[in-house]
Amino acid sequence: MLRDPADHDGKVYDLTGPEELTMTEIAAILSAHLGRQVRYVDETLEEAYASRARYGAPDWEVDAWVSTYTAVAAGEMAGVSPDVAELSGHPATTLAELLARG
Repeated sequence: MLRDPADHDGKVYDLTGPEELTMTEIAAILSAHLGRQVRYVDETLEEAYASRARYGAPDWEVDAWVSTYTAVAAGEMAGVSPDVAELSGHPATTLAELLARG
C-alpha cells in the first residue's frame, strides 16, 4: 500500500489494467459503450505519422505518439501486472468498468 512514500524509493512499478487487450478488443468495448461502431485500423509507419501530424503538434510530440504506437504493435506494452492491486489494495479497473463510470 502507499502509506509511506519512503517504502517505494528506488522501486519501479508496472502499472497496468487487469486485462491485456488488443486494439481490436478495445474498439469492440468502445463500440458497446458508445452504441456505435468503432474500428481499429492498423497503420503503416507513414500512415501513423500522417494521421498524427495533422493535429499540428511539434515533431517531437508526433514522434512520441508514433513511438508509442509502434511499441504497442511490437508487443512491448504487453502483459498484466499485479502492481496496481498491490499498491492500492483493490483490483485494477477494467476498461469496460472505467467507461461505465461515465
